[in-house]
Amino acid sequence: MQDAPVRPVTEALAATPRTTPVLRTTPVLPSVAGALRAVESLLLSGGQRTARRNAWTAVLEDRRRAKDRVEAQHVMEAVSKATSRAT
Repeated sequence: MQDAPVRPVTEALAATPRTTPVLRTTPVLPSVAGALRAVESLLLSGGQRTARRNAWTAVLEDRRRAKDRVEAQHVMEAVSKATSRAT
């Protein structure tokens, strides 16, 4: 019995039909935030990085609370006007 002839890999791949299209994507450019995080990680040690993240989280929470206060103030003023008109 004789073995089948061995073909180079490129011939074998060329002979098989492609059933799935080859997707070509453009290279992903890093965002500004990603670039800043990379620089931050190089310049700051872990503790400083954590402290900075915690500070930013606190700033965002303060902004949320301020927004809630303004909304509550508007509701209180609307209720006050509605009750003063009713009397």
